Amino acid sequence: MTTALDEIVANFELLDEWDDRYRYLIELGKSLAPLPEEAHNDANKVRGCASQVWLDVSREGGPGPQTRLHFRGDSDAHIVRGLVALALAIFSGKQASEIVATDAFTIYESLGLAAHLTPQRSNGVRAMIERIRSDARAAVEG
Repeated sequence: MTTALDEIVANFELLDEWDDRYRYLIELGKSLAPLPEEAHNDANKVRGCASQVWLDVSREGGPGPQTRLHFRGDSDAHIVRGLVALALAIFSGKQASEIVATDAFTIYESLGLAAHLTPQRSNGVRAMIERIRSDARAAVEG
């Protein structure tokens, strides 16, 4: 199950302490549907993440900008799994053209994550977002 982005943002706004926000990220990660073992493969592995991260994409419709992309993901690190859940809330189920146009970094910054993640985790978030946007660009191009 993927939590809606609006719900995630509202919950972040209720949490004042960063320890509570980290715990919430971990809970978000626990809410992800399990990624099948066969999807934990090299093709789905996100390069540039210190932790192991896998993103599996499926297309609905298309090819072209209206193709809807559905993502599933997993990580071997609890907080990173929560960051995966956030990325899925931002992008999964959207049209490829919407994904390409979405500035996810602004969302991460508005939640305060950009300032509270280690540089290594921030680089991993960038790699994950770039991978999703790359999948969307490929769908747009057909």
